[in-house]
Amino acid sequence: MALKPEPTAPFHSVHYALRVLEAVSRHGGGVTDAQIARETGLPAAHLRPLLLMLRREGYVEQVGDGAYVVGDSLVLIGSGATRPEALAVKLQDTLAELRDSVGAAVYISRYIDGEVKITQMADGPHAPKVNEWVDFRSAAHASAVGKCLLTQLDRDGRRDHLSRHKIARLTSRTITNERVLFSKLDSQPATVPVLDLQEYAVGTVCAAVPLTAGSAVGCLALSMPIEHAHRLRSAADTLNRRAAPVVLSLAI
Repeated sequence: MALKPEPTAPFHSVHYALRVLEAVSRHGGGVTDAQIARETGLPAAHLRPLLLMLRREGYVEQVGDGAYVVGDSLVLIGSGATRPEALAVKLQDTLAELRDSVGAAVYISRYIDGEVKITQMADGPHAPKVNEWVDFRSAAHASAVGKCLLTQLDRDGRRDHLSRHKIARLTSRTITNERVLFSKLDSQPATVPVLDLQEYAVGTVCAAVPLTAGSAVGCLALSMPIEHAHRLRSAADTLNRRAAPVVLSLAI
């Protein structure tokens, strides 16, 4: 399966964040933002929000003299045999915070061995998860999650998937023509969230943004009842802006 070229934002931010973490890790006793700027080549206008995000997510800490040191989140994720557990906990905390921020159930989905899989999610009484009335593995053509994953595959990868999971009409809004579907996937801007406006399930709207860490294909998504559809685009924009910490956790 070949991948399409890697999308841009928020991945440039993650690339820069990794360079910042490398600089902080090299200085066990702490390092100033001025020194980080010199070592990474990042201007202050770019470095300042990155350090803010890394502090908020616990990857770096600021000590008494203002210097930056490695934070607990980075220590846990790099902790050998416990790394998978630490990563899962970190991602779950991030998802829960994002759920509360956007007021919607949120999901991490990956394309693994040719199948759509929801690997983690955060829902709640005021942020109900979508009713999986048709297996997500069979509904990639209709769901925001599935379409976002399919955009990251080349045409052969998409055709392979649809040869195993035939396009079916799930609602009156579902795209059932492969040519039309591929045209919409090809025209989807990498930095714009993929939307599902009752294509998968009547009464539910969804959005998804790509999560590309290495060669993995994944996405970050949200769903909400149709009565909250007026909030979908603003929630999707927030999802897009907040994707960087999730990508960073997957990339470390």
